[in-house]
Amino acid sequence: MKKENLSPALSSEATSTTTSEDVNANWERVVRRRSFLKGLGIAGATLTAGSLLVPAGLADTRPRKSGSSGKLGKGDVAILKFLAAAELIESDLWTQYAELGGANGGNPAYILALQNLDGDMPQYITDNTDDELSHAAFLNAYLQFRGEQPVSLDAFRTLPSSQATGARQIGRLTNLMNLNVDTSWYTRYRSGQNPDLGAHFKGPVTIVNEPAIPLNDIDTPPNQPQPVPPETPQESRMQAIANTAGFHFAMIEQGGSSLYATLAQQVQDAEVLRIVISIGGVEIDHFGLWHDKAGNAVAQPLAGVTDPETGLTFPDLNNPAKELTQTNKILPEPCSFLSKSFPKCSVIRPTSTTNSGATAAVTGLTSDLLFQGQSSQFFDLVTQLATDADAAQRGF
Repeated sequence: MKKENLSPALSSEATSTTTSEDVNANWERVVRRRSFLKGLGIAGATLTAGSLLVPAGLADTRPRKSGSSGKLGKGDVAILKFLAAAELIESDLWTQYAELGGANGGNPAYILALQNLDGDMPQYITDNTDDELSHAAFLNAYLQFRGEQPVSLDAFRTLPSSQATGARQIGRLTNLMNLNVDTSWYTRYRSGQNPDLGAHFKGPVTIVNEPAIPLNDIDTPPNQPQPVPPETPQESRMQAIANTAGFHFAMIEQGGSSLYATLAQQVQDAEVLRIVISIGGVEIDHFGLWHDKAGNAVAQPLAGVTDPETGLTFPDLNNPAKELTQTNKILPEPCSFLSKSFPKCSVIRPTSTTNSGATAAVTGLTSDLLFQGQSSQFFDLVTQLATDADAAQRGF
């Protein structure tokens, strides 16, 4: 792709201004909600890139490994820009989930179906959404602080919203209304094998062209009950949608766990490395949470739900309980790592550029149909950002 095709999305002054305002607004909402600034005497203050990141008097004293000017190397900029784009994409999809099923979500039946997986699901969804918004805001603010242009994807917020009660009618970056959810992560983390050493996995459930959010109120009435097991076709439909969301939550966050661990190996600047491993740790925390909740969709008393529209069935993976399916085995099993000649070790996997770098992430999300309906310009942009990030080299 020609470089000039990137400039409207990355460096338009008007778009950057709008993005900065949106980012600051979202960030302020998140920090107020979690009281991150309580006791510091600056709650409610306007958080500029400088005031957010650098206490007074420290801006010129922190060591820089990338040169006396404080400018980041090309590779580190590419990594930060791709991660900012990834977090904007994650923020968009999680915002859709939160609108319908979060702690303040507007679709009662969807919330009940999610609570059949775990009673705290709405709060977890809201917290995960806040985390992704904070990541996107921080990364873009940090890019600006280091003299780089922030990333904006606002020009691509063109996909339709759900028509179900609770969804705002605004343009979206991502599609959640018919997904192909890769569930191979479930098997991979129960296995002693590693995709970085050539292993291939098949997930326990095949989810194809299935919505992860309610589509409209006729398909799934917002005030219907959600008993376990479901008693009507519409109740089964809504539960299958919520179950799909549960598996999709884990799929998204395990991808983030691998992506951050992979890109951290290519960072040069010490402070950028600190950022990447610190945000990456939260992605790992998210995955552990959603791994546990997804298992409830394929365990009694909820197992056996079938979507009457698509035929998707969520089986009982504990009948019989096996090493690769047992739903309470949520901690990563030791696996081959670096070489099959070493003892097995419990690790994040994959962590190679080929299997879990930026380009692999874009490919995985595209296969998920998360970007269905997006323009060729969108794919050109995210592909270029991914290519640049994967090309980054540590330099020593």
